[in-house]
Parts: sequence; C-alpha cells; structure tokens
Amino acid sequence: MPLYREEGVVLRTHKLGEADRIVTLLTRGRGVLRAVAKGVRRTSSKFGARLEPFMVADLQLFEGRSLDTITQAATLGAYGPHVSGDYERYRAGSVMVETAERLCEGGPAPEQYLLLVGGLRTLAAAKVDVELVRDGYLLRALAAAGWSPGLDECVRCGAPGPHTLMAVQLGGVVCEDCRVPGIPRLDEGAVALLRALLSGDWETSQASSERERNQASGIVAAYTQWHLERGLRSLGAG
Repeated sequence: MPLYREEGVVLRTHKLGEADRIVTLLTRGRGVLRAVAKGVRRTSSKFGARLEPFMVADLQLFEGRSLDTITQAATLGAYGPHVSGDYERYRAGSVMVETAERLCEGGPAPEQYLLLVGGLRTLAAAKVDVELVRDGYLLRALAAAGWSPGLDECVRCGAPGPHTLMAVQLGGVVCEDCRVPGIPRLDEGAVALLRALLSGDWETSQASSERERNQASGIVAAYTQWHLERGLRSLGAG
C-alpha cells in the first residue's frame, strides 16, 4: 500500500530545499525511518511544529522510491518544547535520541520505541533530575538490546556480591579475585544507584548523593560507548 500510518518519535531533522525537511524518526513498527515533510518550514505550515525533535506523532505517510513523504501528523506527545526549552534537558534528550537511533539501525524494535517515549515523557515532566533520567534510559535501552550490566554477582566467576569493582569491558562488577588492572572501585551507594536506574526506581535514585551520581554517570557513559563501539557525539557535547 502506498499510503500507511505509523507512530514515531522525531529524532532529528535536516533542511531540504527552501521549505522542506528530512525528518528522522524512530517508529513503533518500522524502526528508524527517514521521510520528507514538504513545506513544513513555511510559516503557514499546519504541522511543522509537530515534527520537531522529541515530539511523538501519529503519522500518515506515502511510500516513495527513495524517501517516503509525511502527509499528515497528529501530536501524541508534545515533549519537544519542554525538552528543547531547557539546555540541560536538551543535552540529555539529544543523548537519548542518538542512542535510540544507533540501537535501532537494524530494524523494528518496539521495546526501544516505548523506552524512548517513556524517557522523553519523564524528561519533559521535569520531576526527576535530568542526569538520572538520561542515565536510567541509557542503562535500560542497553539492557533491552541484550547488554544488561551485571551488578549483583561477579560477572567473571559468579561469586555473590556485593562487589564494588566495576569492569565495563567485562559487563559489570567483579570480585577481588577477578580484579582487572585499572578498573575503578565505586562506593556501595553508586552501585545501588546503578541498580535503581536499571529498574526505574526514581525514589531511590533521587535520594543518591552527588558523589554517587558522578560515579554512576561515569560508568553509564563508559558502558554505553563501549557497547555502541564508537562515541556518542551528543554525550561529549559541553
């Protein structure tokens, strides 16, 4: 069918010609999709604002030879203005959508789609600290992709924890006997924070100290970039 409907999150946009945009979306049913939105840069456009980054929309598209064309867009989640209107939220949102795009390059990933929508909803609501939302999303997105960090038992020998030595390259915590040279020792609270982020326990996460958050955030960044095999541009943006 040349016409079809999809639900999608706008990851990014690029200008095309004088009035059009190419919109990159993470869709529920088709994974990452690039489509043309004609005339959306004109002030008279009826749905240009619905196709800004971080927006969630119900879309009607027309299949094309190289790129499909968006013919209708109805807002399902108006997260764009709330995320883009605050610099720290914008930086966190940029990390999230870039990660989602990288993780979903291979095709449809409904769980990843739902994780991103939920993460952007929480980020836009501004009730949970920005770095916690970002790091919680990253850990859960990696877990959904098959890279859940081991935080309870030694990932090398299986010795029961608690352990505080974190070996990113091995996938989680290790015991003293399995220690790898150069790996960091975390505070017990930082490991507990990583567990809370992985399970979406915002109450425990919000109760963490600045030191614990800094330690956990460093591990999340390293763990994400290790598994994605190349750095995230948005994660390094200052």
